[in-house]
Amino acid sequence: MSKKKIVSIEDRIPKLKQARKKKANRRLIFYLSIFFILISIIVYLQSPLSHIQTINVTGNSFFDDEEIIAQSELTMSTNIWTINTSDITQAMSDNPIIKSVEISRKFPWTVDIIVNEHQRVGYVEEESNFHPILGNGQILHEMEQDAISGDAPLLVEFTEEEYLHRMAIELQELSDSILNLISEIHWNPTDDNPNDIWLYMNDGFMVSGTIRDFADRMQVYPSIISQLDPEDKGVIHIGVGAYFESFENDNDEDNQMETSTEE
Repeated sequence: MSKKKIVSIEDRIPKLKQARKKKANRRLIFYLSIFFILISIIVYLQSPLSHIQTINVTGNSFFDDEEIIAQSELTMSTNIWTINTSDITQAMSDNPIIKSVEISRKFPWTVDIIVNEHQRVGYVEEESNFHPILGNGQILHEMEQDAISGDAPLLVEFTEEEYLHRMAIELQELSDSILNLISEIHWNPTDDNPNDIWLYMNDGFMVSGTIRDFADRMQVYPSIISQLDPEDKGVIHIGVGAYFESFENDNDEDNQMETSTEE
């Protein structure tokens, strides 16, 4: 029968003390690490290291970057971690041009401002100057220019705000390819149809239509002109049904159309 080795308690005490000392040292190092990390975070948050250093603005066309940044009230002394994105987006959304805005932070010092503007759908003329009109019906009276840049049609004789607003909403629903084909839109209300409009197109055709459901009705325009001889100009009717009427077929009717759009 083998004999078991007996270790006295005196021999085990130094090893126990050493193990406890190592455990205590590890615990101390852990707590000291946590302490210094917390101190570092506090110092960082209170120092210029946590301030914004770069602000990127995208999606803006009516205002330059500096104006958008000024509206956001962000500065290079703003702590990036104290930004209240909800307050900023709400304040900037009060601008009639801005449809929505998104604020995002990128570690360590960058803020992105992504602007979604209401679309410019046309121009109106006031005192020999041209002012943009947005898809929400808002006229930018503070922005004026001597000539139209050709990126949206001129809206003529829209003397009642209700119909101008409705026309702007319809234009906003158009694709850019169709909107860019329109040169002028004349409001020509009658007793029977207060929504009556005439369009002058950049390709030489005219369109007789109505404000009501205009965006849906204009979807047929590219299909119609693709079937026409480019030299055979005339009027495309998109009211009740859609059909083409050549200027050469009825000069009297042509003169009547031109007269009605000038009244």
